[in-house]
Amino acid sequence: MVTRRTSDAAIADREIVITRVFDAPRELVFDAWTDPKAVAQWFGPNGFTMTLREMDVRPDGVWSFIFHGPDGTDYDNKITFTEVDRPERLKYWHGTSENPREFEVTVTFVVQGKGTKLTLRSLFPTQEARDKKTEFGAIEGGNQTLERLAQYLAKK
Repeated sequence: MVTRRTSDAAIADREIVITRVFDAPRELVFDAWTDPKAVAQWFGPNGFTMTLREMDVRPDGVWSFIFHGPDGTDYDNKITFTEVDRPERLKYWHGTSENPREFEVTVTFVVQGKGTKLTLRSLFPTQEARDKKTEFGAIEGGNQTLERLAQYLAKK
């Protein structure tokens, strides 16, 4: 008998889930997500650039960067890794220097044929916090980011 975990139903209104299949081996996709030189080339929505402050991919390691929006606005970002299971899974808190635990992210990398299925799951503390990010363009920005990753991987 298959049962749905109670926690899955309880968090559905607090999460954003974006999935994409890449025509690239899992190790390459994982490395593109965790190599500072690679991330700087593709991470972020269309029109955004990044200034990377630091990237230490290990439990309790920090990835700190500034997104520069196309309108000139700077966005402080701080990620603190809680789990790093190469090449299968990353888990981290995403926020800012002032609020480092704004939401929790889990990224999974699953072999699918000769490619990789990446699932990006962002869990917010409340439905209101999720809705606010959605109104800000989080889903569109997430899809654009994964499209930029696909373009990066196509060159490899």
